[in-house]
Amino acid sequence: MHRQRSDPLAIGRVIGDVLDPFVRTTSLRVVYGSRAVTNGCEFKPSQVVHQPRVEVGGNDLRTFYTLVMVDPDAPSPSEPNDREYLQWMVTDIPGTTGPTFGQERWTYESPTPNSGIHRFVFVLFQQLGRGTVDPPGWRQNFNTRDLAELYNLGSPVAAVYFNCQRESGSGGRRMYP
Repeated sequence: MHRQRSDPLAIGRVIGDVLDPFVRTTSLRVVYGSRAVTNGCEFKPSQVVHQPRVEVGGNDLRTFYTLVMVDPDAPSPSEPNDREYLQWMVTDIPGTTGPTFGQERWTYESPTPNSGIHRFVFVLFQQLGRGTVDPPGWRQNFNTRDLAELYNLGSPVAAVYFNCQRESGSGGRRMYP
């Protein structure tokens, strides 16, 4: 239990709101420009307009992954009625590569939070095989846990998130419940 209290995903309530506790088993690196995403870091919308560069670990090219990016705070953190909003989805990513080698199922939609500080969460799942995950029919009210259950993905193998608010916003997300 002590580990979970110090886990940035738990502190930022990604564990709970989006994911159940899991053990990271694969590396996931997300980079906007020259800046890597680290749990809880802050980006302005102007810094995340373009799709990030993503590097997926894994052991070999015969293992495939699904990457989803969600906003659990849409349309606002105080009333997340669209929770979770699907910002991006790529399936069939071969291990040791990135999304450009996979099948983009929902194109990248740049974060544009209108009110409050939003969390944007990247979640990586290992697939049972190539072509085993289909995209949902809509972006709003997506559910990462339901996707995992529907396609037998099990627990995530990696996740990372950042905070984002309007360009004129100031201050950070409280890092405690």
